[in-house]
Amino acid sequence: MNTKKIIHFLKGIAANNNKQWFQEHKAEYDEVKADFEKGVDQIISCLATFDEEVSHLTAKDCTYRFYRDVRFSPDKSPYKRHLGAYICARGRKALRGGYYIHLQPGNCLVAVGCYWLPTNILTSCRNEIMANIDEWRKDVENEDFLNLFGRPNEGEWTDDKVSKKGFGLAALKTVPKGFPKDYEHLQYLRMKDYCCWVKVADDFFEGDGWVEQLERICKTGKPMMDFINNVVDDYE
Repeated sequence: MNTKKIIHFLKGIAANNNKQWFQEHKAEYDEVKADFEKGVDQIISCLATFDEEVSHLTAKDCTYRFYRDVRFSPDKSPYKRHLGAYICARGRKALRGGYYIHLQPGNCLVAVGCYWLPTNILTSCRNEIMANIDEWRKDVENEDFLNLFGRPNEGEWTDDKVSKKGFGLAALKTVPKGFPKDYEHLQYLRMKDYCCWVKVADDFFEGDGWVEQLERICKTGKPMMDFINNVVDDYE
């Protein structure tokens, strides 16, 4: 993947987020899009070596439109400032957890897990965690997981800022309704999502060395994701 070319284009669109600039650089965008999709196909091949469920996917199954839906947003910028791919066995719109690749100047990352689950599924996840807390803690409190991702909601991931690592995008300020306030591992019940991420360098996907690093990140997060997917699968 030619990340230098991709990052250069993304810096340009961030500074000139308008239709005129985009049309003037449409040929560059087409090259960047094709190169990103080629890289995503390589990433899928890498992930398929230890997760056969994603082996049938192609980049087109996983990548998103670059054009923003501005109908309900105060930000009327017509284009995104990043390229992303959600590599999930059931498609990029599925609730099921998967692997997410995000390219944005200064904020590139690799993530694993589920995002913004509905309340009913979150409730089931919380119940499952309580019922199998030893297994859950084994998945998210082992040394490799903690070193890569940290503990719940210590990191930050916004449109403009990404922490070096993180586990959970958001958390409830109080105990979820119906759960005991004195539960020993309440931090896991307050989570509003179950995803973990590692911030990577803009040139992370250059050359050949990234494959081993990507495998380590995704393999370390996969047991947590599999735990949650066992719950999500009952709803899809």
